[in-house]
Amino acid sequence: MRVYQSKVTMNSGDGKNPMKNIILIGMPGAGKSTVGVILAKTLGRTFTDTDLVIQENSGRLLQVIIDTEGPDAFLKIEEKTILSLHGHNSVIATGGSVVFSEKAMEYLKAGVVIYLKISFEEMVKRLNNITTRGIVLFSGESLRDMYDERVPLYEKYADITIDCSDDPFEKIVGKVIEELAGFQV
Repeated sequence: MRVYQSKVTMNSGDGKNPMKNIILIGMPGAGKSTVGVILAKTLGRTFTDTDLVIQENSGRLLQVIIDTEGPDAFLKIEEKTILSLHGHNSVIATGGSVVFSEKAMEYLKAGVVIYLKISFEEMVKRLNNITTRGIVLFSGESLRDMYDERVPLYEKYADITIDCSDDPFEKIVGKVIEELAGFQV
């Protein structure tokens, strides 16, 4: 499959009708960053990983922020970071916890929101470094609890849902491009 052969209709990008951003949401380990980079290259767009923006702005790793300031403070930092983004014609990979901020999600909904869906089992299999990765877990919350709490939020905000449990990243990008054909991006 040659994913660079896209049928996605693009706006002119002339400033009068700026191209919409493509927003990737999903569980930790769903592949948002990896799919985002490949998708941006394929479509000739810029790429932003909001987790990396948070780290760059704060000078700290995500896990350090969560460990020292707590999950609630991290969510506020994440929301502020999302609201500070001003890109057009970008692919934006968000942190898995972005869906806890209604304000951030409404801001991102100016673009096309794509939920990269994986099963609970697949998420567990992909998360090797849960204690250092920067995953927002509240006190006493298990991975299963986190998964069950977030799925309805991802579904609520998604314009497109792509099942990513068993496919290589290039195939996932191909699926995303196919689905985007129905949107003005």
